[in-house]
Amino acid sequence: MEKAVLVCSYPSGGDRALAREYLEELGRLCDTYGIQAVAQIACPIKHIDAGMYLGLGKLEEIKIMASDVGADLIVFDEEISPRQQKNLEGFFKKPVIDRTELILGIFAKRARTLEARLQIEVAEAKYQFPRLKRLWTHLSRQSTGGGGYLKGEGEKQIEIDKRLLRRRIQQLEKELKEVREQRKTQRAARMRSAVPTFAIIGYTNAGKSTLLKALTQADVLVEDKLFATLDTTTRKYTLPNKQEVLLIDTVGFIRKIPHTLVEAFKSTLEEAAHTDVLLHLIDVSADTAELQAETTCAVLKELGVGHYPVITVLNKIDACTDLGRVHKLRIKYPKTVAISALDHSGIDELAHMMMEEIASLRLRVALKIPQSHYALVSLLMREARVITCVYEENDILLEVDLPKALEKQVHPFIRGKIESV
Repeated sequence: MEKAVLVCSYPSGGDRALAREYLEELGRLCDTYGIQAVAQIACPIKHIDAGMYLGLGKLEEIKIMASDVGADLIVFDEEISPRQQKNLEGFFKKPVIDRTELILGIFAKRARTLEARLQIEVAEAKYQFPRLKRLWTHLSRQSTGGGGYLKGEGEKQIEIDKRLLRRRIQQLEKELKEVREQRKTQRAARMRSAVPTFAIIGYTNAGKSTLLKALTQADVLVEDKLFATLDTTTRKYTLPNKQEVLLIDTVGFIRKIPHTLVEAFKSTLEEAAHTDVLLHLIDVSADTAELQAETTCAVLKELGVGHYPVITVLNKIDACTDLGRVHKLRIKYPKTVAISALDHSGIDELAHMMMEEIASLRLRVALKIPQSHYALVSLLMREARVITCVYEENDILLEVDLPKALEKQVHPFIRGKIESV
């Protein structure tokens, strides 16, 4: 394993303890990738240096530390610019990577499905595009006899590489669009079946795959590593009242998730945006549980699903030593249940809350819709479960189970009492 020194910065006078927790998470990311973190340093800074990110004094300290521990590379918790990366590598005489490059590397190693691999390739290509120049700095300009300048081999090669990279990105995005269309078709089929769906979302390593396995006995990968799951998994689960539901295990969120990855993994994350209820898992045994929960909520808001029904699941309650943290989370998040997905405690209470949530979200209605409004009938065919459908002269008589979100649209055509199901 390569050895690394981990570097994290925080504002002067800021929370040094929080910076240490960030370094611990960075160390876990390194472990997931296969890098051994042999030393770490939290650096207070007043401002970011445009050329080197940190001041010379702190860089000298890191250089000595790296030499003492025999480090092979330096890993920065913050995203650094191509210029800073080039200058830092020149200063340390060692490879320098940032948090974004590390996460991209993890995703590239662990992606299994075609969609995940395509998403990673797109993200990697976009990350490398502004960094191509530094790969060719060893090639020099060539002077012409006329006193002017022609582009040297390096500059020619950069242009060729950029052109090839643009084409590759376009091709990858085209392939990704096709895969997303297939996912959209699968999603539409799920909606037509009217089987309620629950997306399991949360910070990376919160225990989402463990919960899916506990509920469904699914053969899914469960590891104590960040980003153990990158590919969306859907499994059927039967609640105690015999109601079938679909559980969707999604990729974990993380603080400061690189923008290129948010864009690349939008279709995977959007599984959370096309569901009935979100199961928000929080690892209550983690010191940063509250911050992790806030990070997840921020990503959900960015995806436009911050208003969706949520059951907050406080996982790893068996390993939690701070009951005050549990109390604070219960106050902050409504509809909360404490469980241990590992030893199955609290699962019955979770299943009961899921049944209550389904009952509050769906309606059974009898409708009389004029054939002139057939577009509404088509919508119901797509997004609700049609129990009966009878054509009567110029009207269509239907009995349907539908999401409450459609109640306003069907209200003028209701001919029977709305009942929860």
